[in-house]
Amino acid sequence: MTLKPEPLTAEAFAPFGEVLTVPEAAGRLYYEAALANGRAGAWPSLSLSCKEPEPARRLRVEAMERHEFSSQSFVPLGAAAWLVLVAPHGADGGPDMARARAFLPGPGQAVTYGINVWHHGMTVFGAPARFAVFMWRDGGPGDEEFVPVEPFTLDLD
Repeated sequence: MTLKPEPLTAEAFAPFGEVLTVPEAAGRLYYEAALANGRAGAWPSLSLSCKEPEPARRLRVEAMERHEFSSQSFVPLGAAAWLVLVAPHGADGGPDMARARAFLPGPGQAVTYGINVWHHGMTVFGAPARFAVFMWRDGGPGDEEFVPVEPFTLDLD
């Protein structure tokens, strides 16, 4: 499988969620529509994470994940370079990796994956990176699901 990362734009990412951007001037932008919860008993969950960089600008993709009842937002806190890898649902309900897309966010960009969107785990390059992560949880199996996919390597150069 050949997949070339593209710059992250709101239009290209729209089928998978929403691109969040920092205002260019003083002020505030609200993104409430992107924060979706499909379970009455779920609570908001804010976490902070630190990811070590991939040692090479190549990523071996072997699994995808989804949050069936929750959106999930990733807001970099000084990230240098990171990857967003998403896939639509296939006929079997799992990720359709033949139609997967990879995006490279630019400075000041964050993402919210929509409810039930297949995506790869957070991947960073060049230096360790920190993220604020927001989602909805109820402690049950619908909080997250991981599935294996036919392995492939994604080159970022």
